[in-house]
Amino acid sequence: MVTGSHIPADRNGIKFNHARGEFLKSDEIAMREEDVSLPAEWFDDEGHLIHPITLPNVTNVSTAFVERYRNFFGKEALRGLKLGIYQHSAVGRDVLIDIVEALGGEAIPLGRSETFVPVDTEAVRKEDSDLAQQWAKSEHYDAILTTDGDSDRPLLADNQGVWLRGDVLGILAAQFLQAKSVATPVSSNTALEKAGFANVVRRTKIGSPYVVAAMTEALADGTEPSVGYEANGGFLLASAISRDGKHLPALPTRDSVLPMLCTLVAARDYGKDLRKLIKTLPPRFTLSDRLAEMPTIQSKTKLEVLRKSPHTEAEKLGFIQACGALQAIDETDGLRMTFASNEVLHLRPSGNAPELRLYVEAANKPRAQELLKIGMKSIESWRS
Repeated sequence: MVTGSHIPADRNGIKFNHARGEFLKSDEIAMREEDVSLPAEWFDDEGHLIHPITLPNVTNVSTAFVERYRNFFGKEALRGLKLGIYQHSAVGRDVLIDIVEALGGEAIPLGRSETFVPVDTEAVRKEDSDLAQQWAKSEHYDAILTTDGDSDRPLLADNQGVWLRGDVLGILAAQFLQAKSVATPVSSNTALEKAGFANVVRRTKIGSPYVVAAMTEALADGTEPSVGYEANGGFLLASAISRDGKHLPALPTRDSVLPMLCTLVAARDYGKDLRKLIKTLPPRFTLSDRLAEMPTIQSKTKLEVLRKSPHTEAEKLGFIQACGALQAIDETDGLRMTFASNEVLHLRPSGNAPELRLYVEAANKPRAQELLKIGMKSIESWRS
């Protein structure tokens, strides 16, 4: 699959999948080591194929994907909901409308673009925040839905056009599906543990292959339903779900649609108000941003200095003054620091762009915003 994801267009590339699901890290190693030999007689002197290769017939997967959700949620699940669909350049922009309508909702297309738009569901761009709030003011929507470019990461906004965090969506979806085991990266909101509905929580490195591996291990241990999600909102289902005679097959790869549907259906018990639903979770708020055009090698060098002298360097950066004494460090992926205030600052180089990512967590949104501002200002000095 050639894909346009959530990063600038000149850095998008190719993704590989098995017919049975995602490539794992172990698959990547085997793939790099494989020696592929093609018959020389297939090609001319310029390397072009001499004879066209007949491809198999195209399979219409959209119909099956729509049916997957109609069969489980029912054709009345979204009845009475007016939902804006921010389409931009997302590959799934039309099938998302089909799914909403198949479940009885009213889908209003918004912001369709024929040029690539790098919608990031984790470090949400100001342009996307402004657009959602403008749409919410100009028309009543119960919610606004969108995805990133290759449509495996969701964004869901409430009726005021405020985008929900992907890791909050993940918690709400896992709770709705009555998951017994949840795998999620170390950067995700700790309201998951505090909510207490899962018997087992497995924290992983950032990246869906790590989440897939962890939730598959949980399933092998007999803990199910087993699910996983990422801070970007991508949701993964390791085991099938059965409820009220309806069946949702496993889908152990990133799914942007399921967490949005679970959240919208769950919100019906709260007068279709997503804000009221979110308030049922323990008060923990995460935000993230990125230091763009930061060479990866430079990020790693700076993080190594911080890792070797965490207390001294955290004080130099102003983190201890802002958050209290440094109490714990997690090196699962990057450097995640927890302070006496129970606030979190987490730094890691991006895996697919020259960016340094910053994740923060606090007890309320204004404080999380303040922490993000403090953190971004501090690490800006790392450019020199």
